Parts: sequence; C-alpha cells; structure tokens
Amino acid sequence: MKAPNKGAWGGAVKFLHTQSAFGTLDPALDLRERPSPPRLKFMTIQEEIDADLKDAMRSKQAERLSVLRMVKSALTNAAIEKHGAAGGLGDSEAVGVIRKQVKQRLDSIESFEKGGRPELADKERKEIEFLAEYLPKPLDEDEIADLVKDAIGEARATSRAQLGAVMKIATEKAAGRVEGKKLSQAVQKALGG
Repeated sequence: MKAPNKGAWGGAVKFLHTQSAFGTLDPALDLRERPSPPRLKFMTIQEEIDADLKDAMRSKQAERLSVLRMVKSALTNAAIEKHGAAGGLGDSEAVGVIRKQVKQRLDSIESFEKGGRPELADKERKEIEFLAEYLPKPLDEDEIADLVKDAIGEARATSRAQLGAVMKIATEKAAGRVEGKKLSQAVQKALGG
C-alpha cells in the first residue's frame, strides 16, 4: 500500500485503494484524479467593478458599461489623488467615491425634472440603480440610534461640546452605511441639541 500523499489541501490525503479482479487500482476511487475544490476569493469593490465591466463588455450592455467606466475613472482619479499613481483605494474609500457619484446623479435628476427633461432624469435613475449594487446595505433608524448610543458611550460624551469626538467614532462605525448629514442629525439629537 502506498504512503499518504500531500494533496491540494496541504495535509496528508489518504487514498482509497481497492484491488480489482486483476489486481489493479480502481481509478474511480483514486482521489488524485479529482479536481481541487474552487477557492473562494473575496474581491474589493474596485476588483468587482473591473470584473463587472468586463462582463458588461461581453454581454454588450451599453448603459451599464457606460456607468461602470465612469465609476472606474472616478475611483482611479480618487486613488491617484490620495495615494499617488501606484496607490489604490480601500473599500470604505471606494464606497465614498460611489456615494459621491450617486449624489451627483441625484442633483442631475432634480435639475432635469425642473428643466422638463424626464427622459434624462430616468436615465440618471437607471444609473443610480447600477451604482447602488456596490453600496453596502444602509442602516435603518434603530440601527443608527444604537450606533450613536455606542459612539457616545465610547467617547464618554455628556454634552454637545464633544460632538466632534462622537462623530468621528460614529462615522468609523457606520463605515459608509449612513449619509454623514443623517448621522450628524442623529448625534446632535442624542446629545440634546
């Protein structure tokens, strides 16, 4: 019988050896012939956008492709601005850039509706739908209240004078799942202002 062999998983893999009537190894039971399991790879938002950009090109989705190109350009510009030519953005920074893109489109929708251009406003809404796929699930009111309560406790804040310290902690905990204005209002309300 053969000694255990190191397999794709790094540990010793025992092979099931059975002898057929002719004394040969049954290939159906030889684990060496089986492919290794697929490896899970966690992608950053930028990597996910790059992959989706390629998919949109292959499937000829013009609207989606256009939006993804604009977002990729915005992410690249932000990365160069913050870290230089060789730098990249973390997911929290990428979420901030995508939120900025959504905000620009919301402003455009408002302008187009005032200007009597509903078809352009609809186009912007469609772009927001594409962008929303890359944003984390927003927190509801109860989750925001709990987050603010934890941030106040962590900062040991007792008055509105410590608003900045509480906001810093709350913003880190929120990780882009709440708009800054909404979070600020919740903190002010909790601190009695």
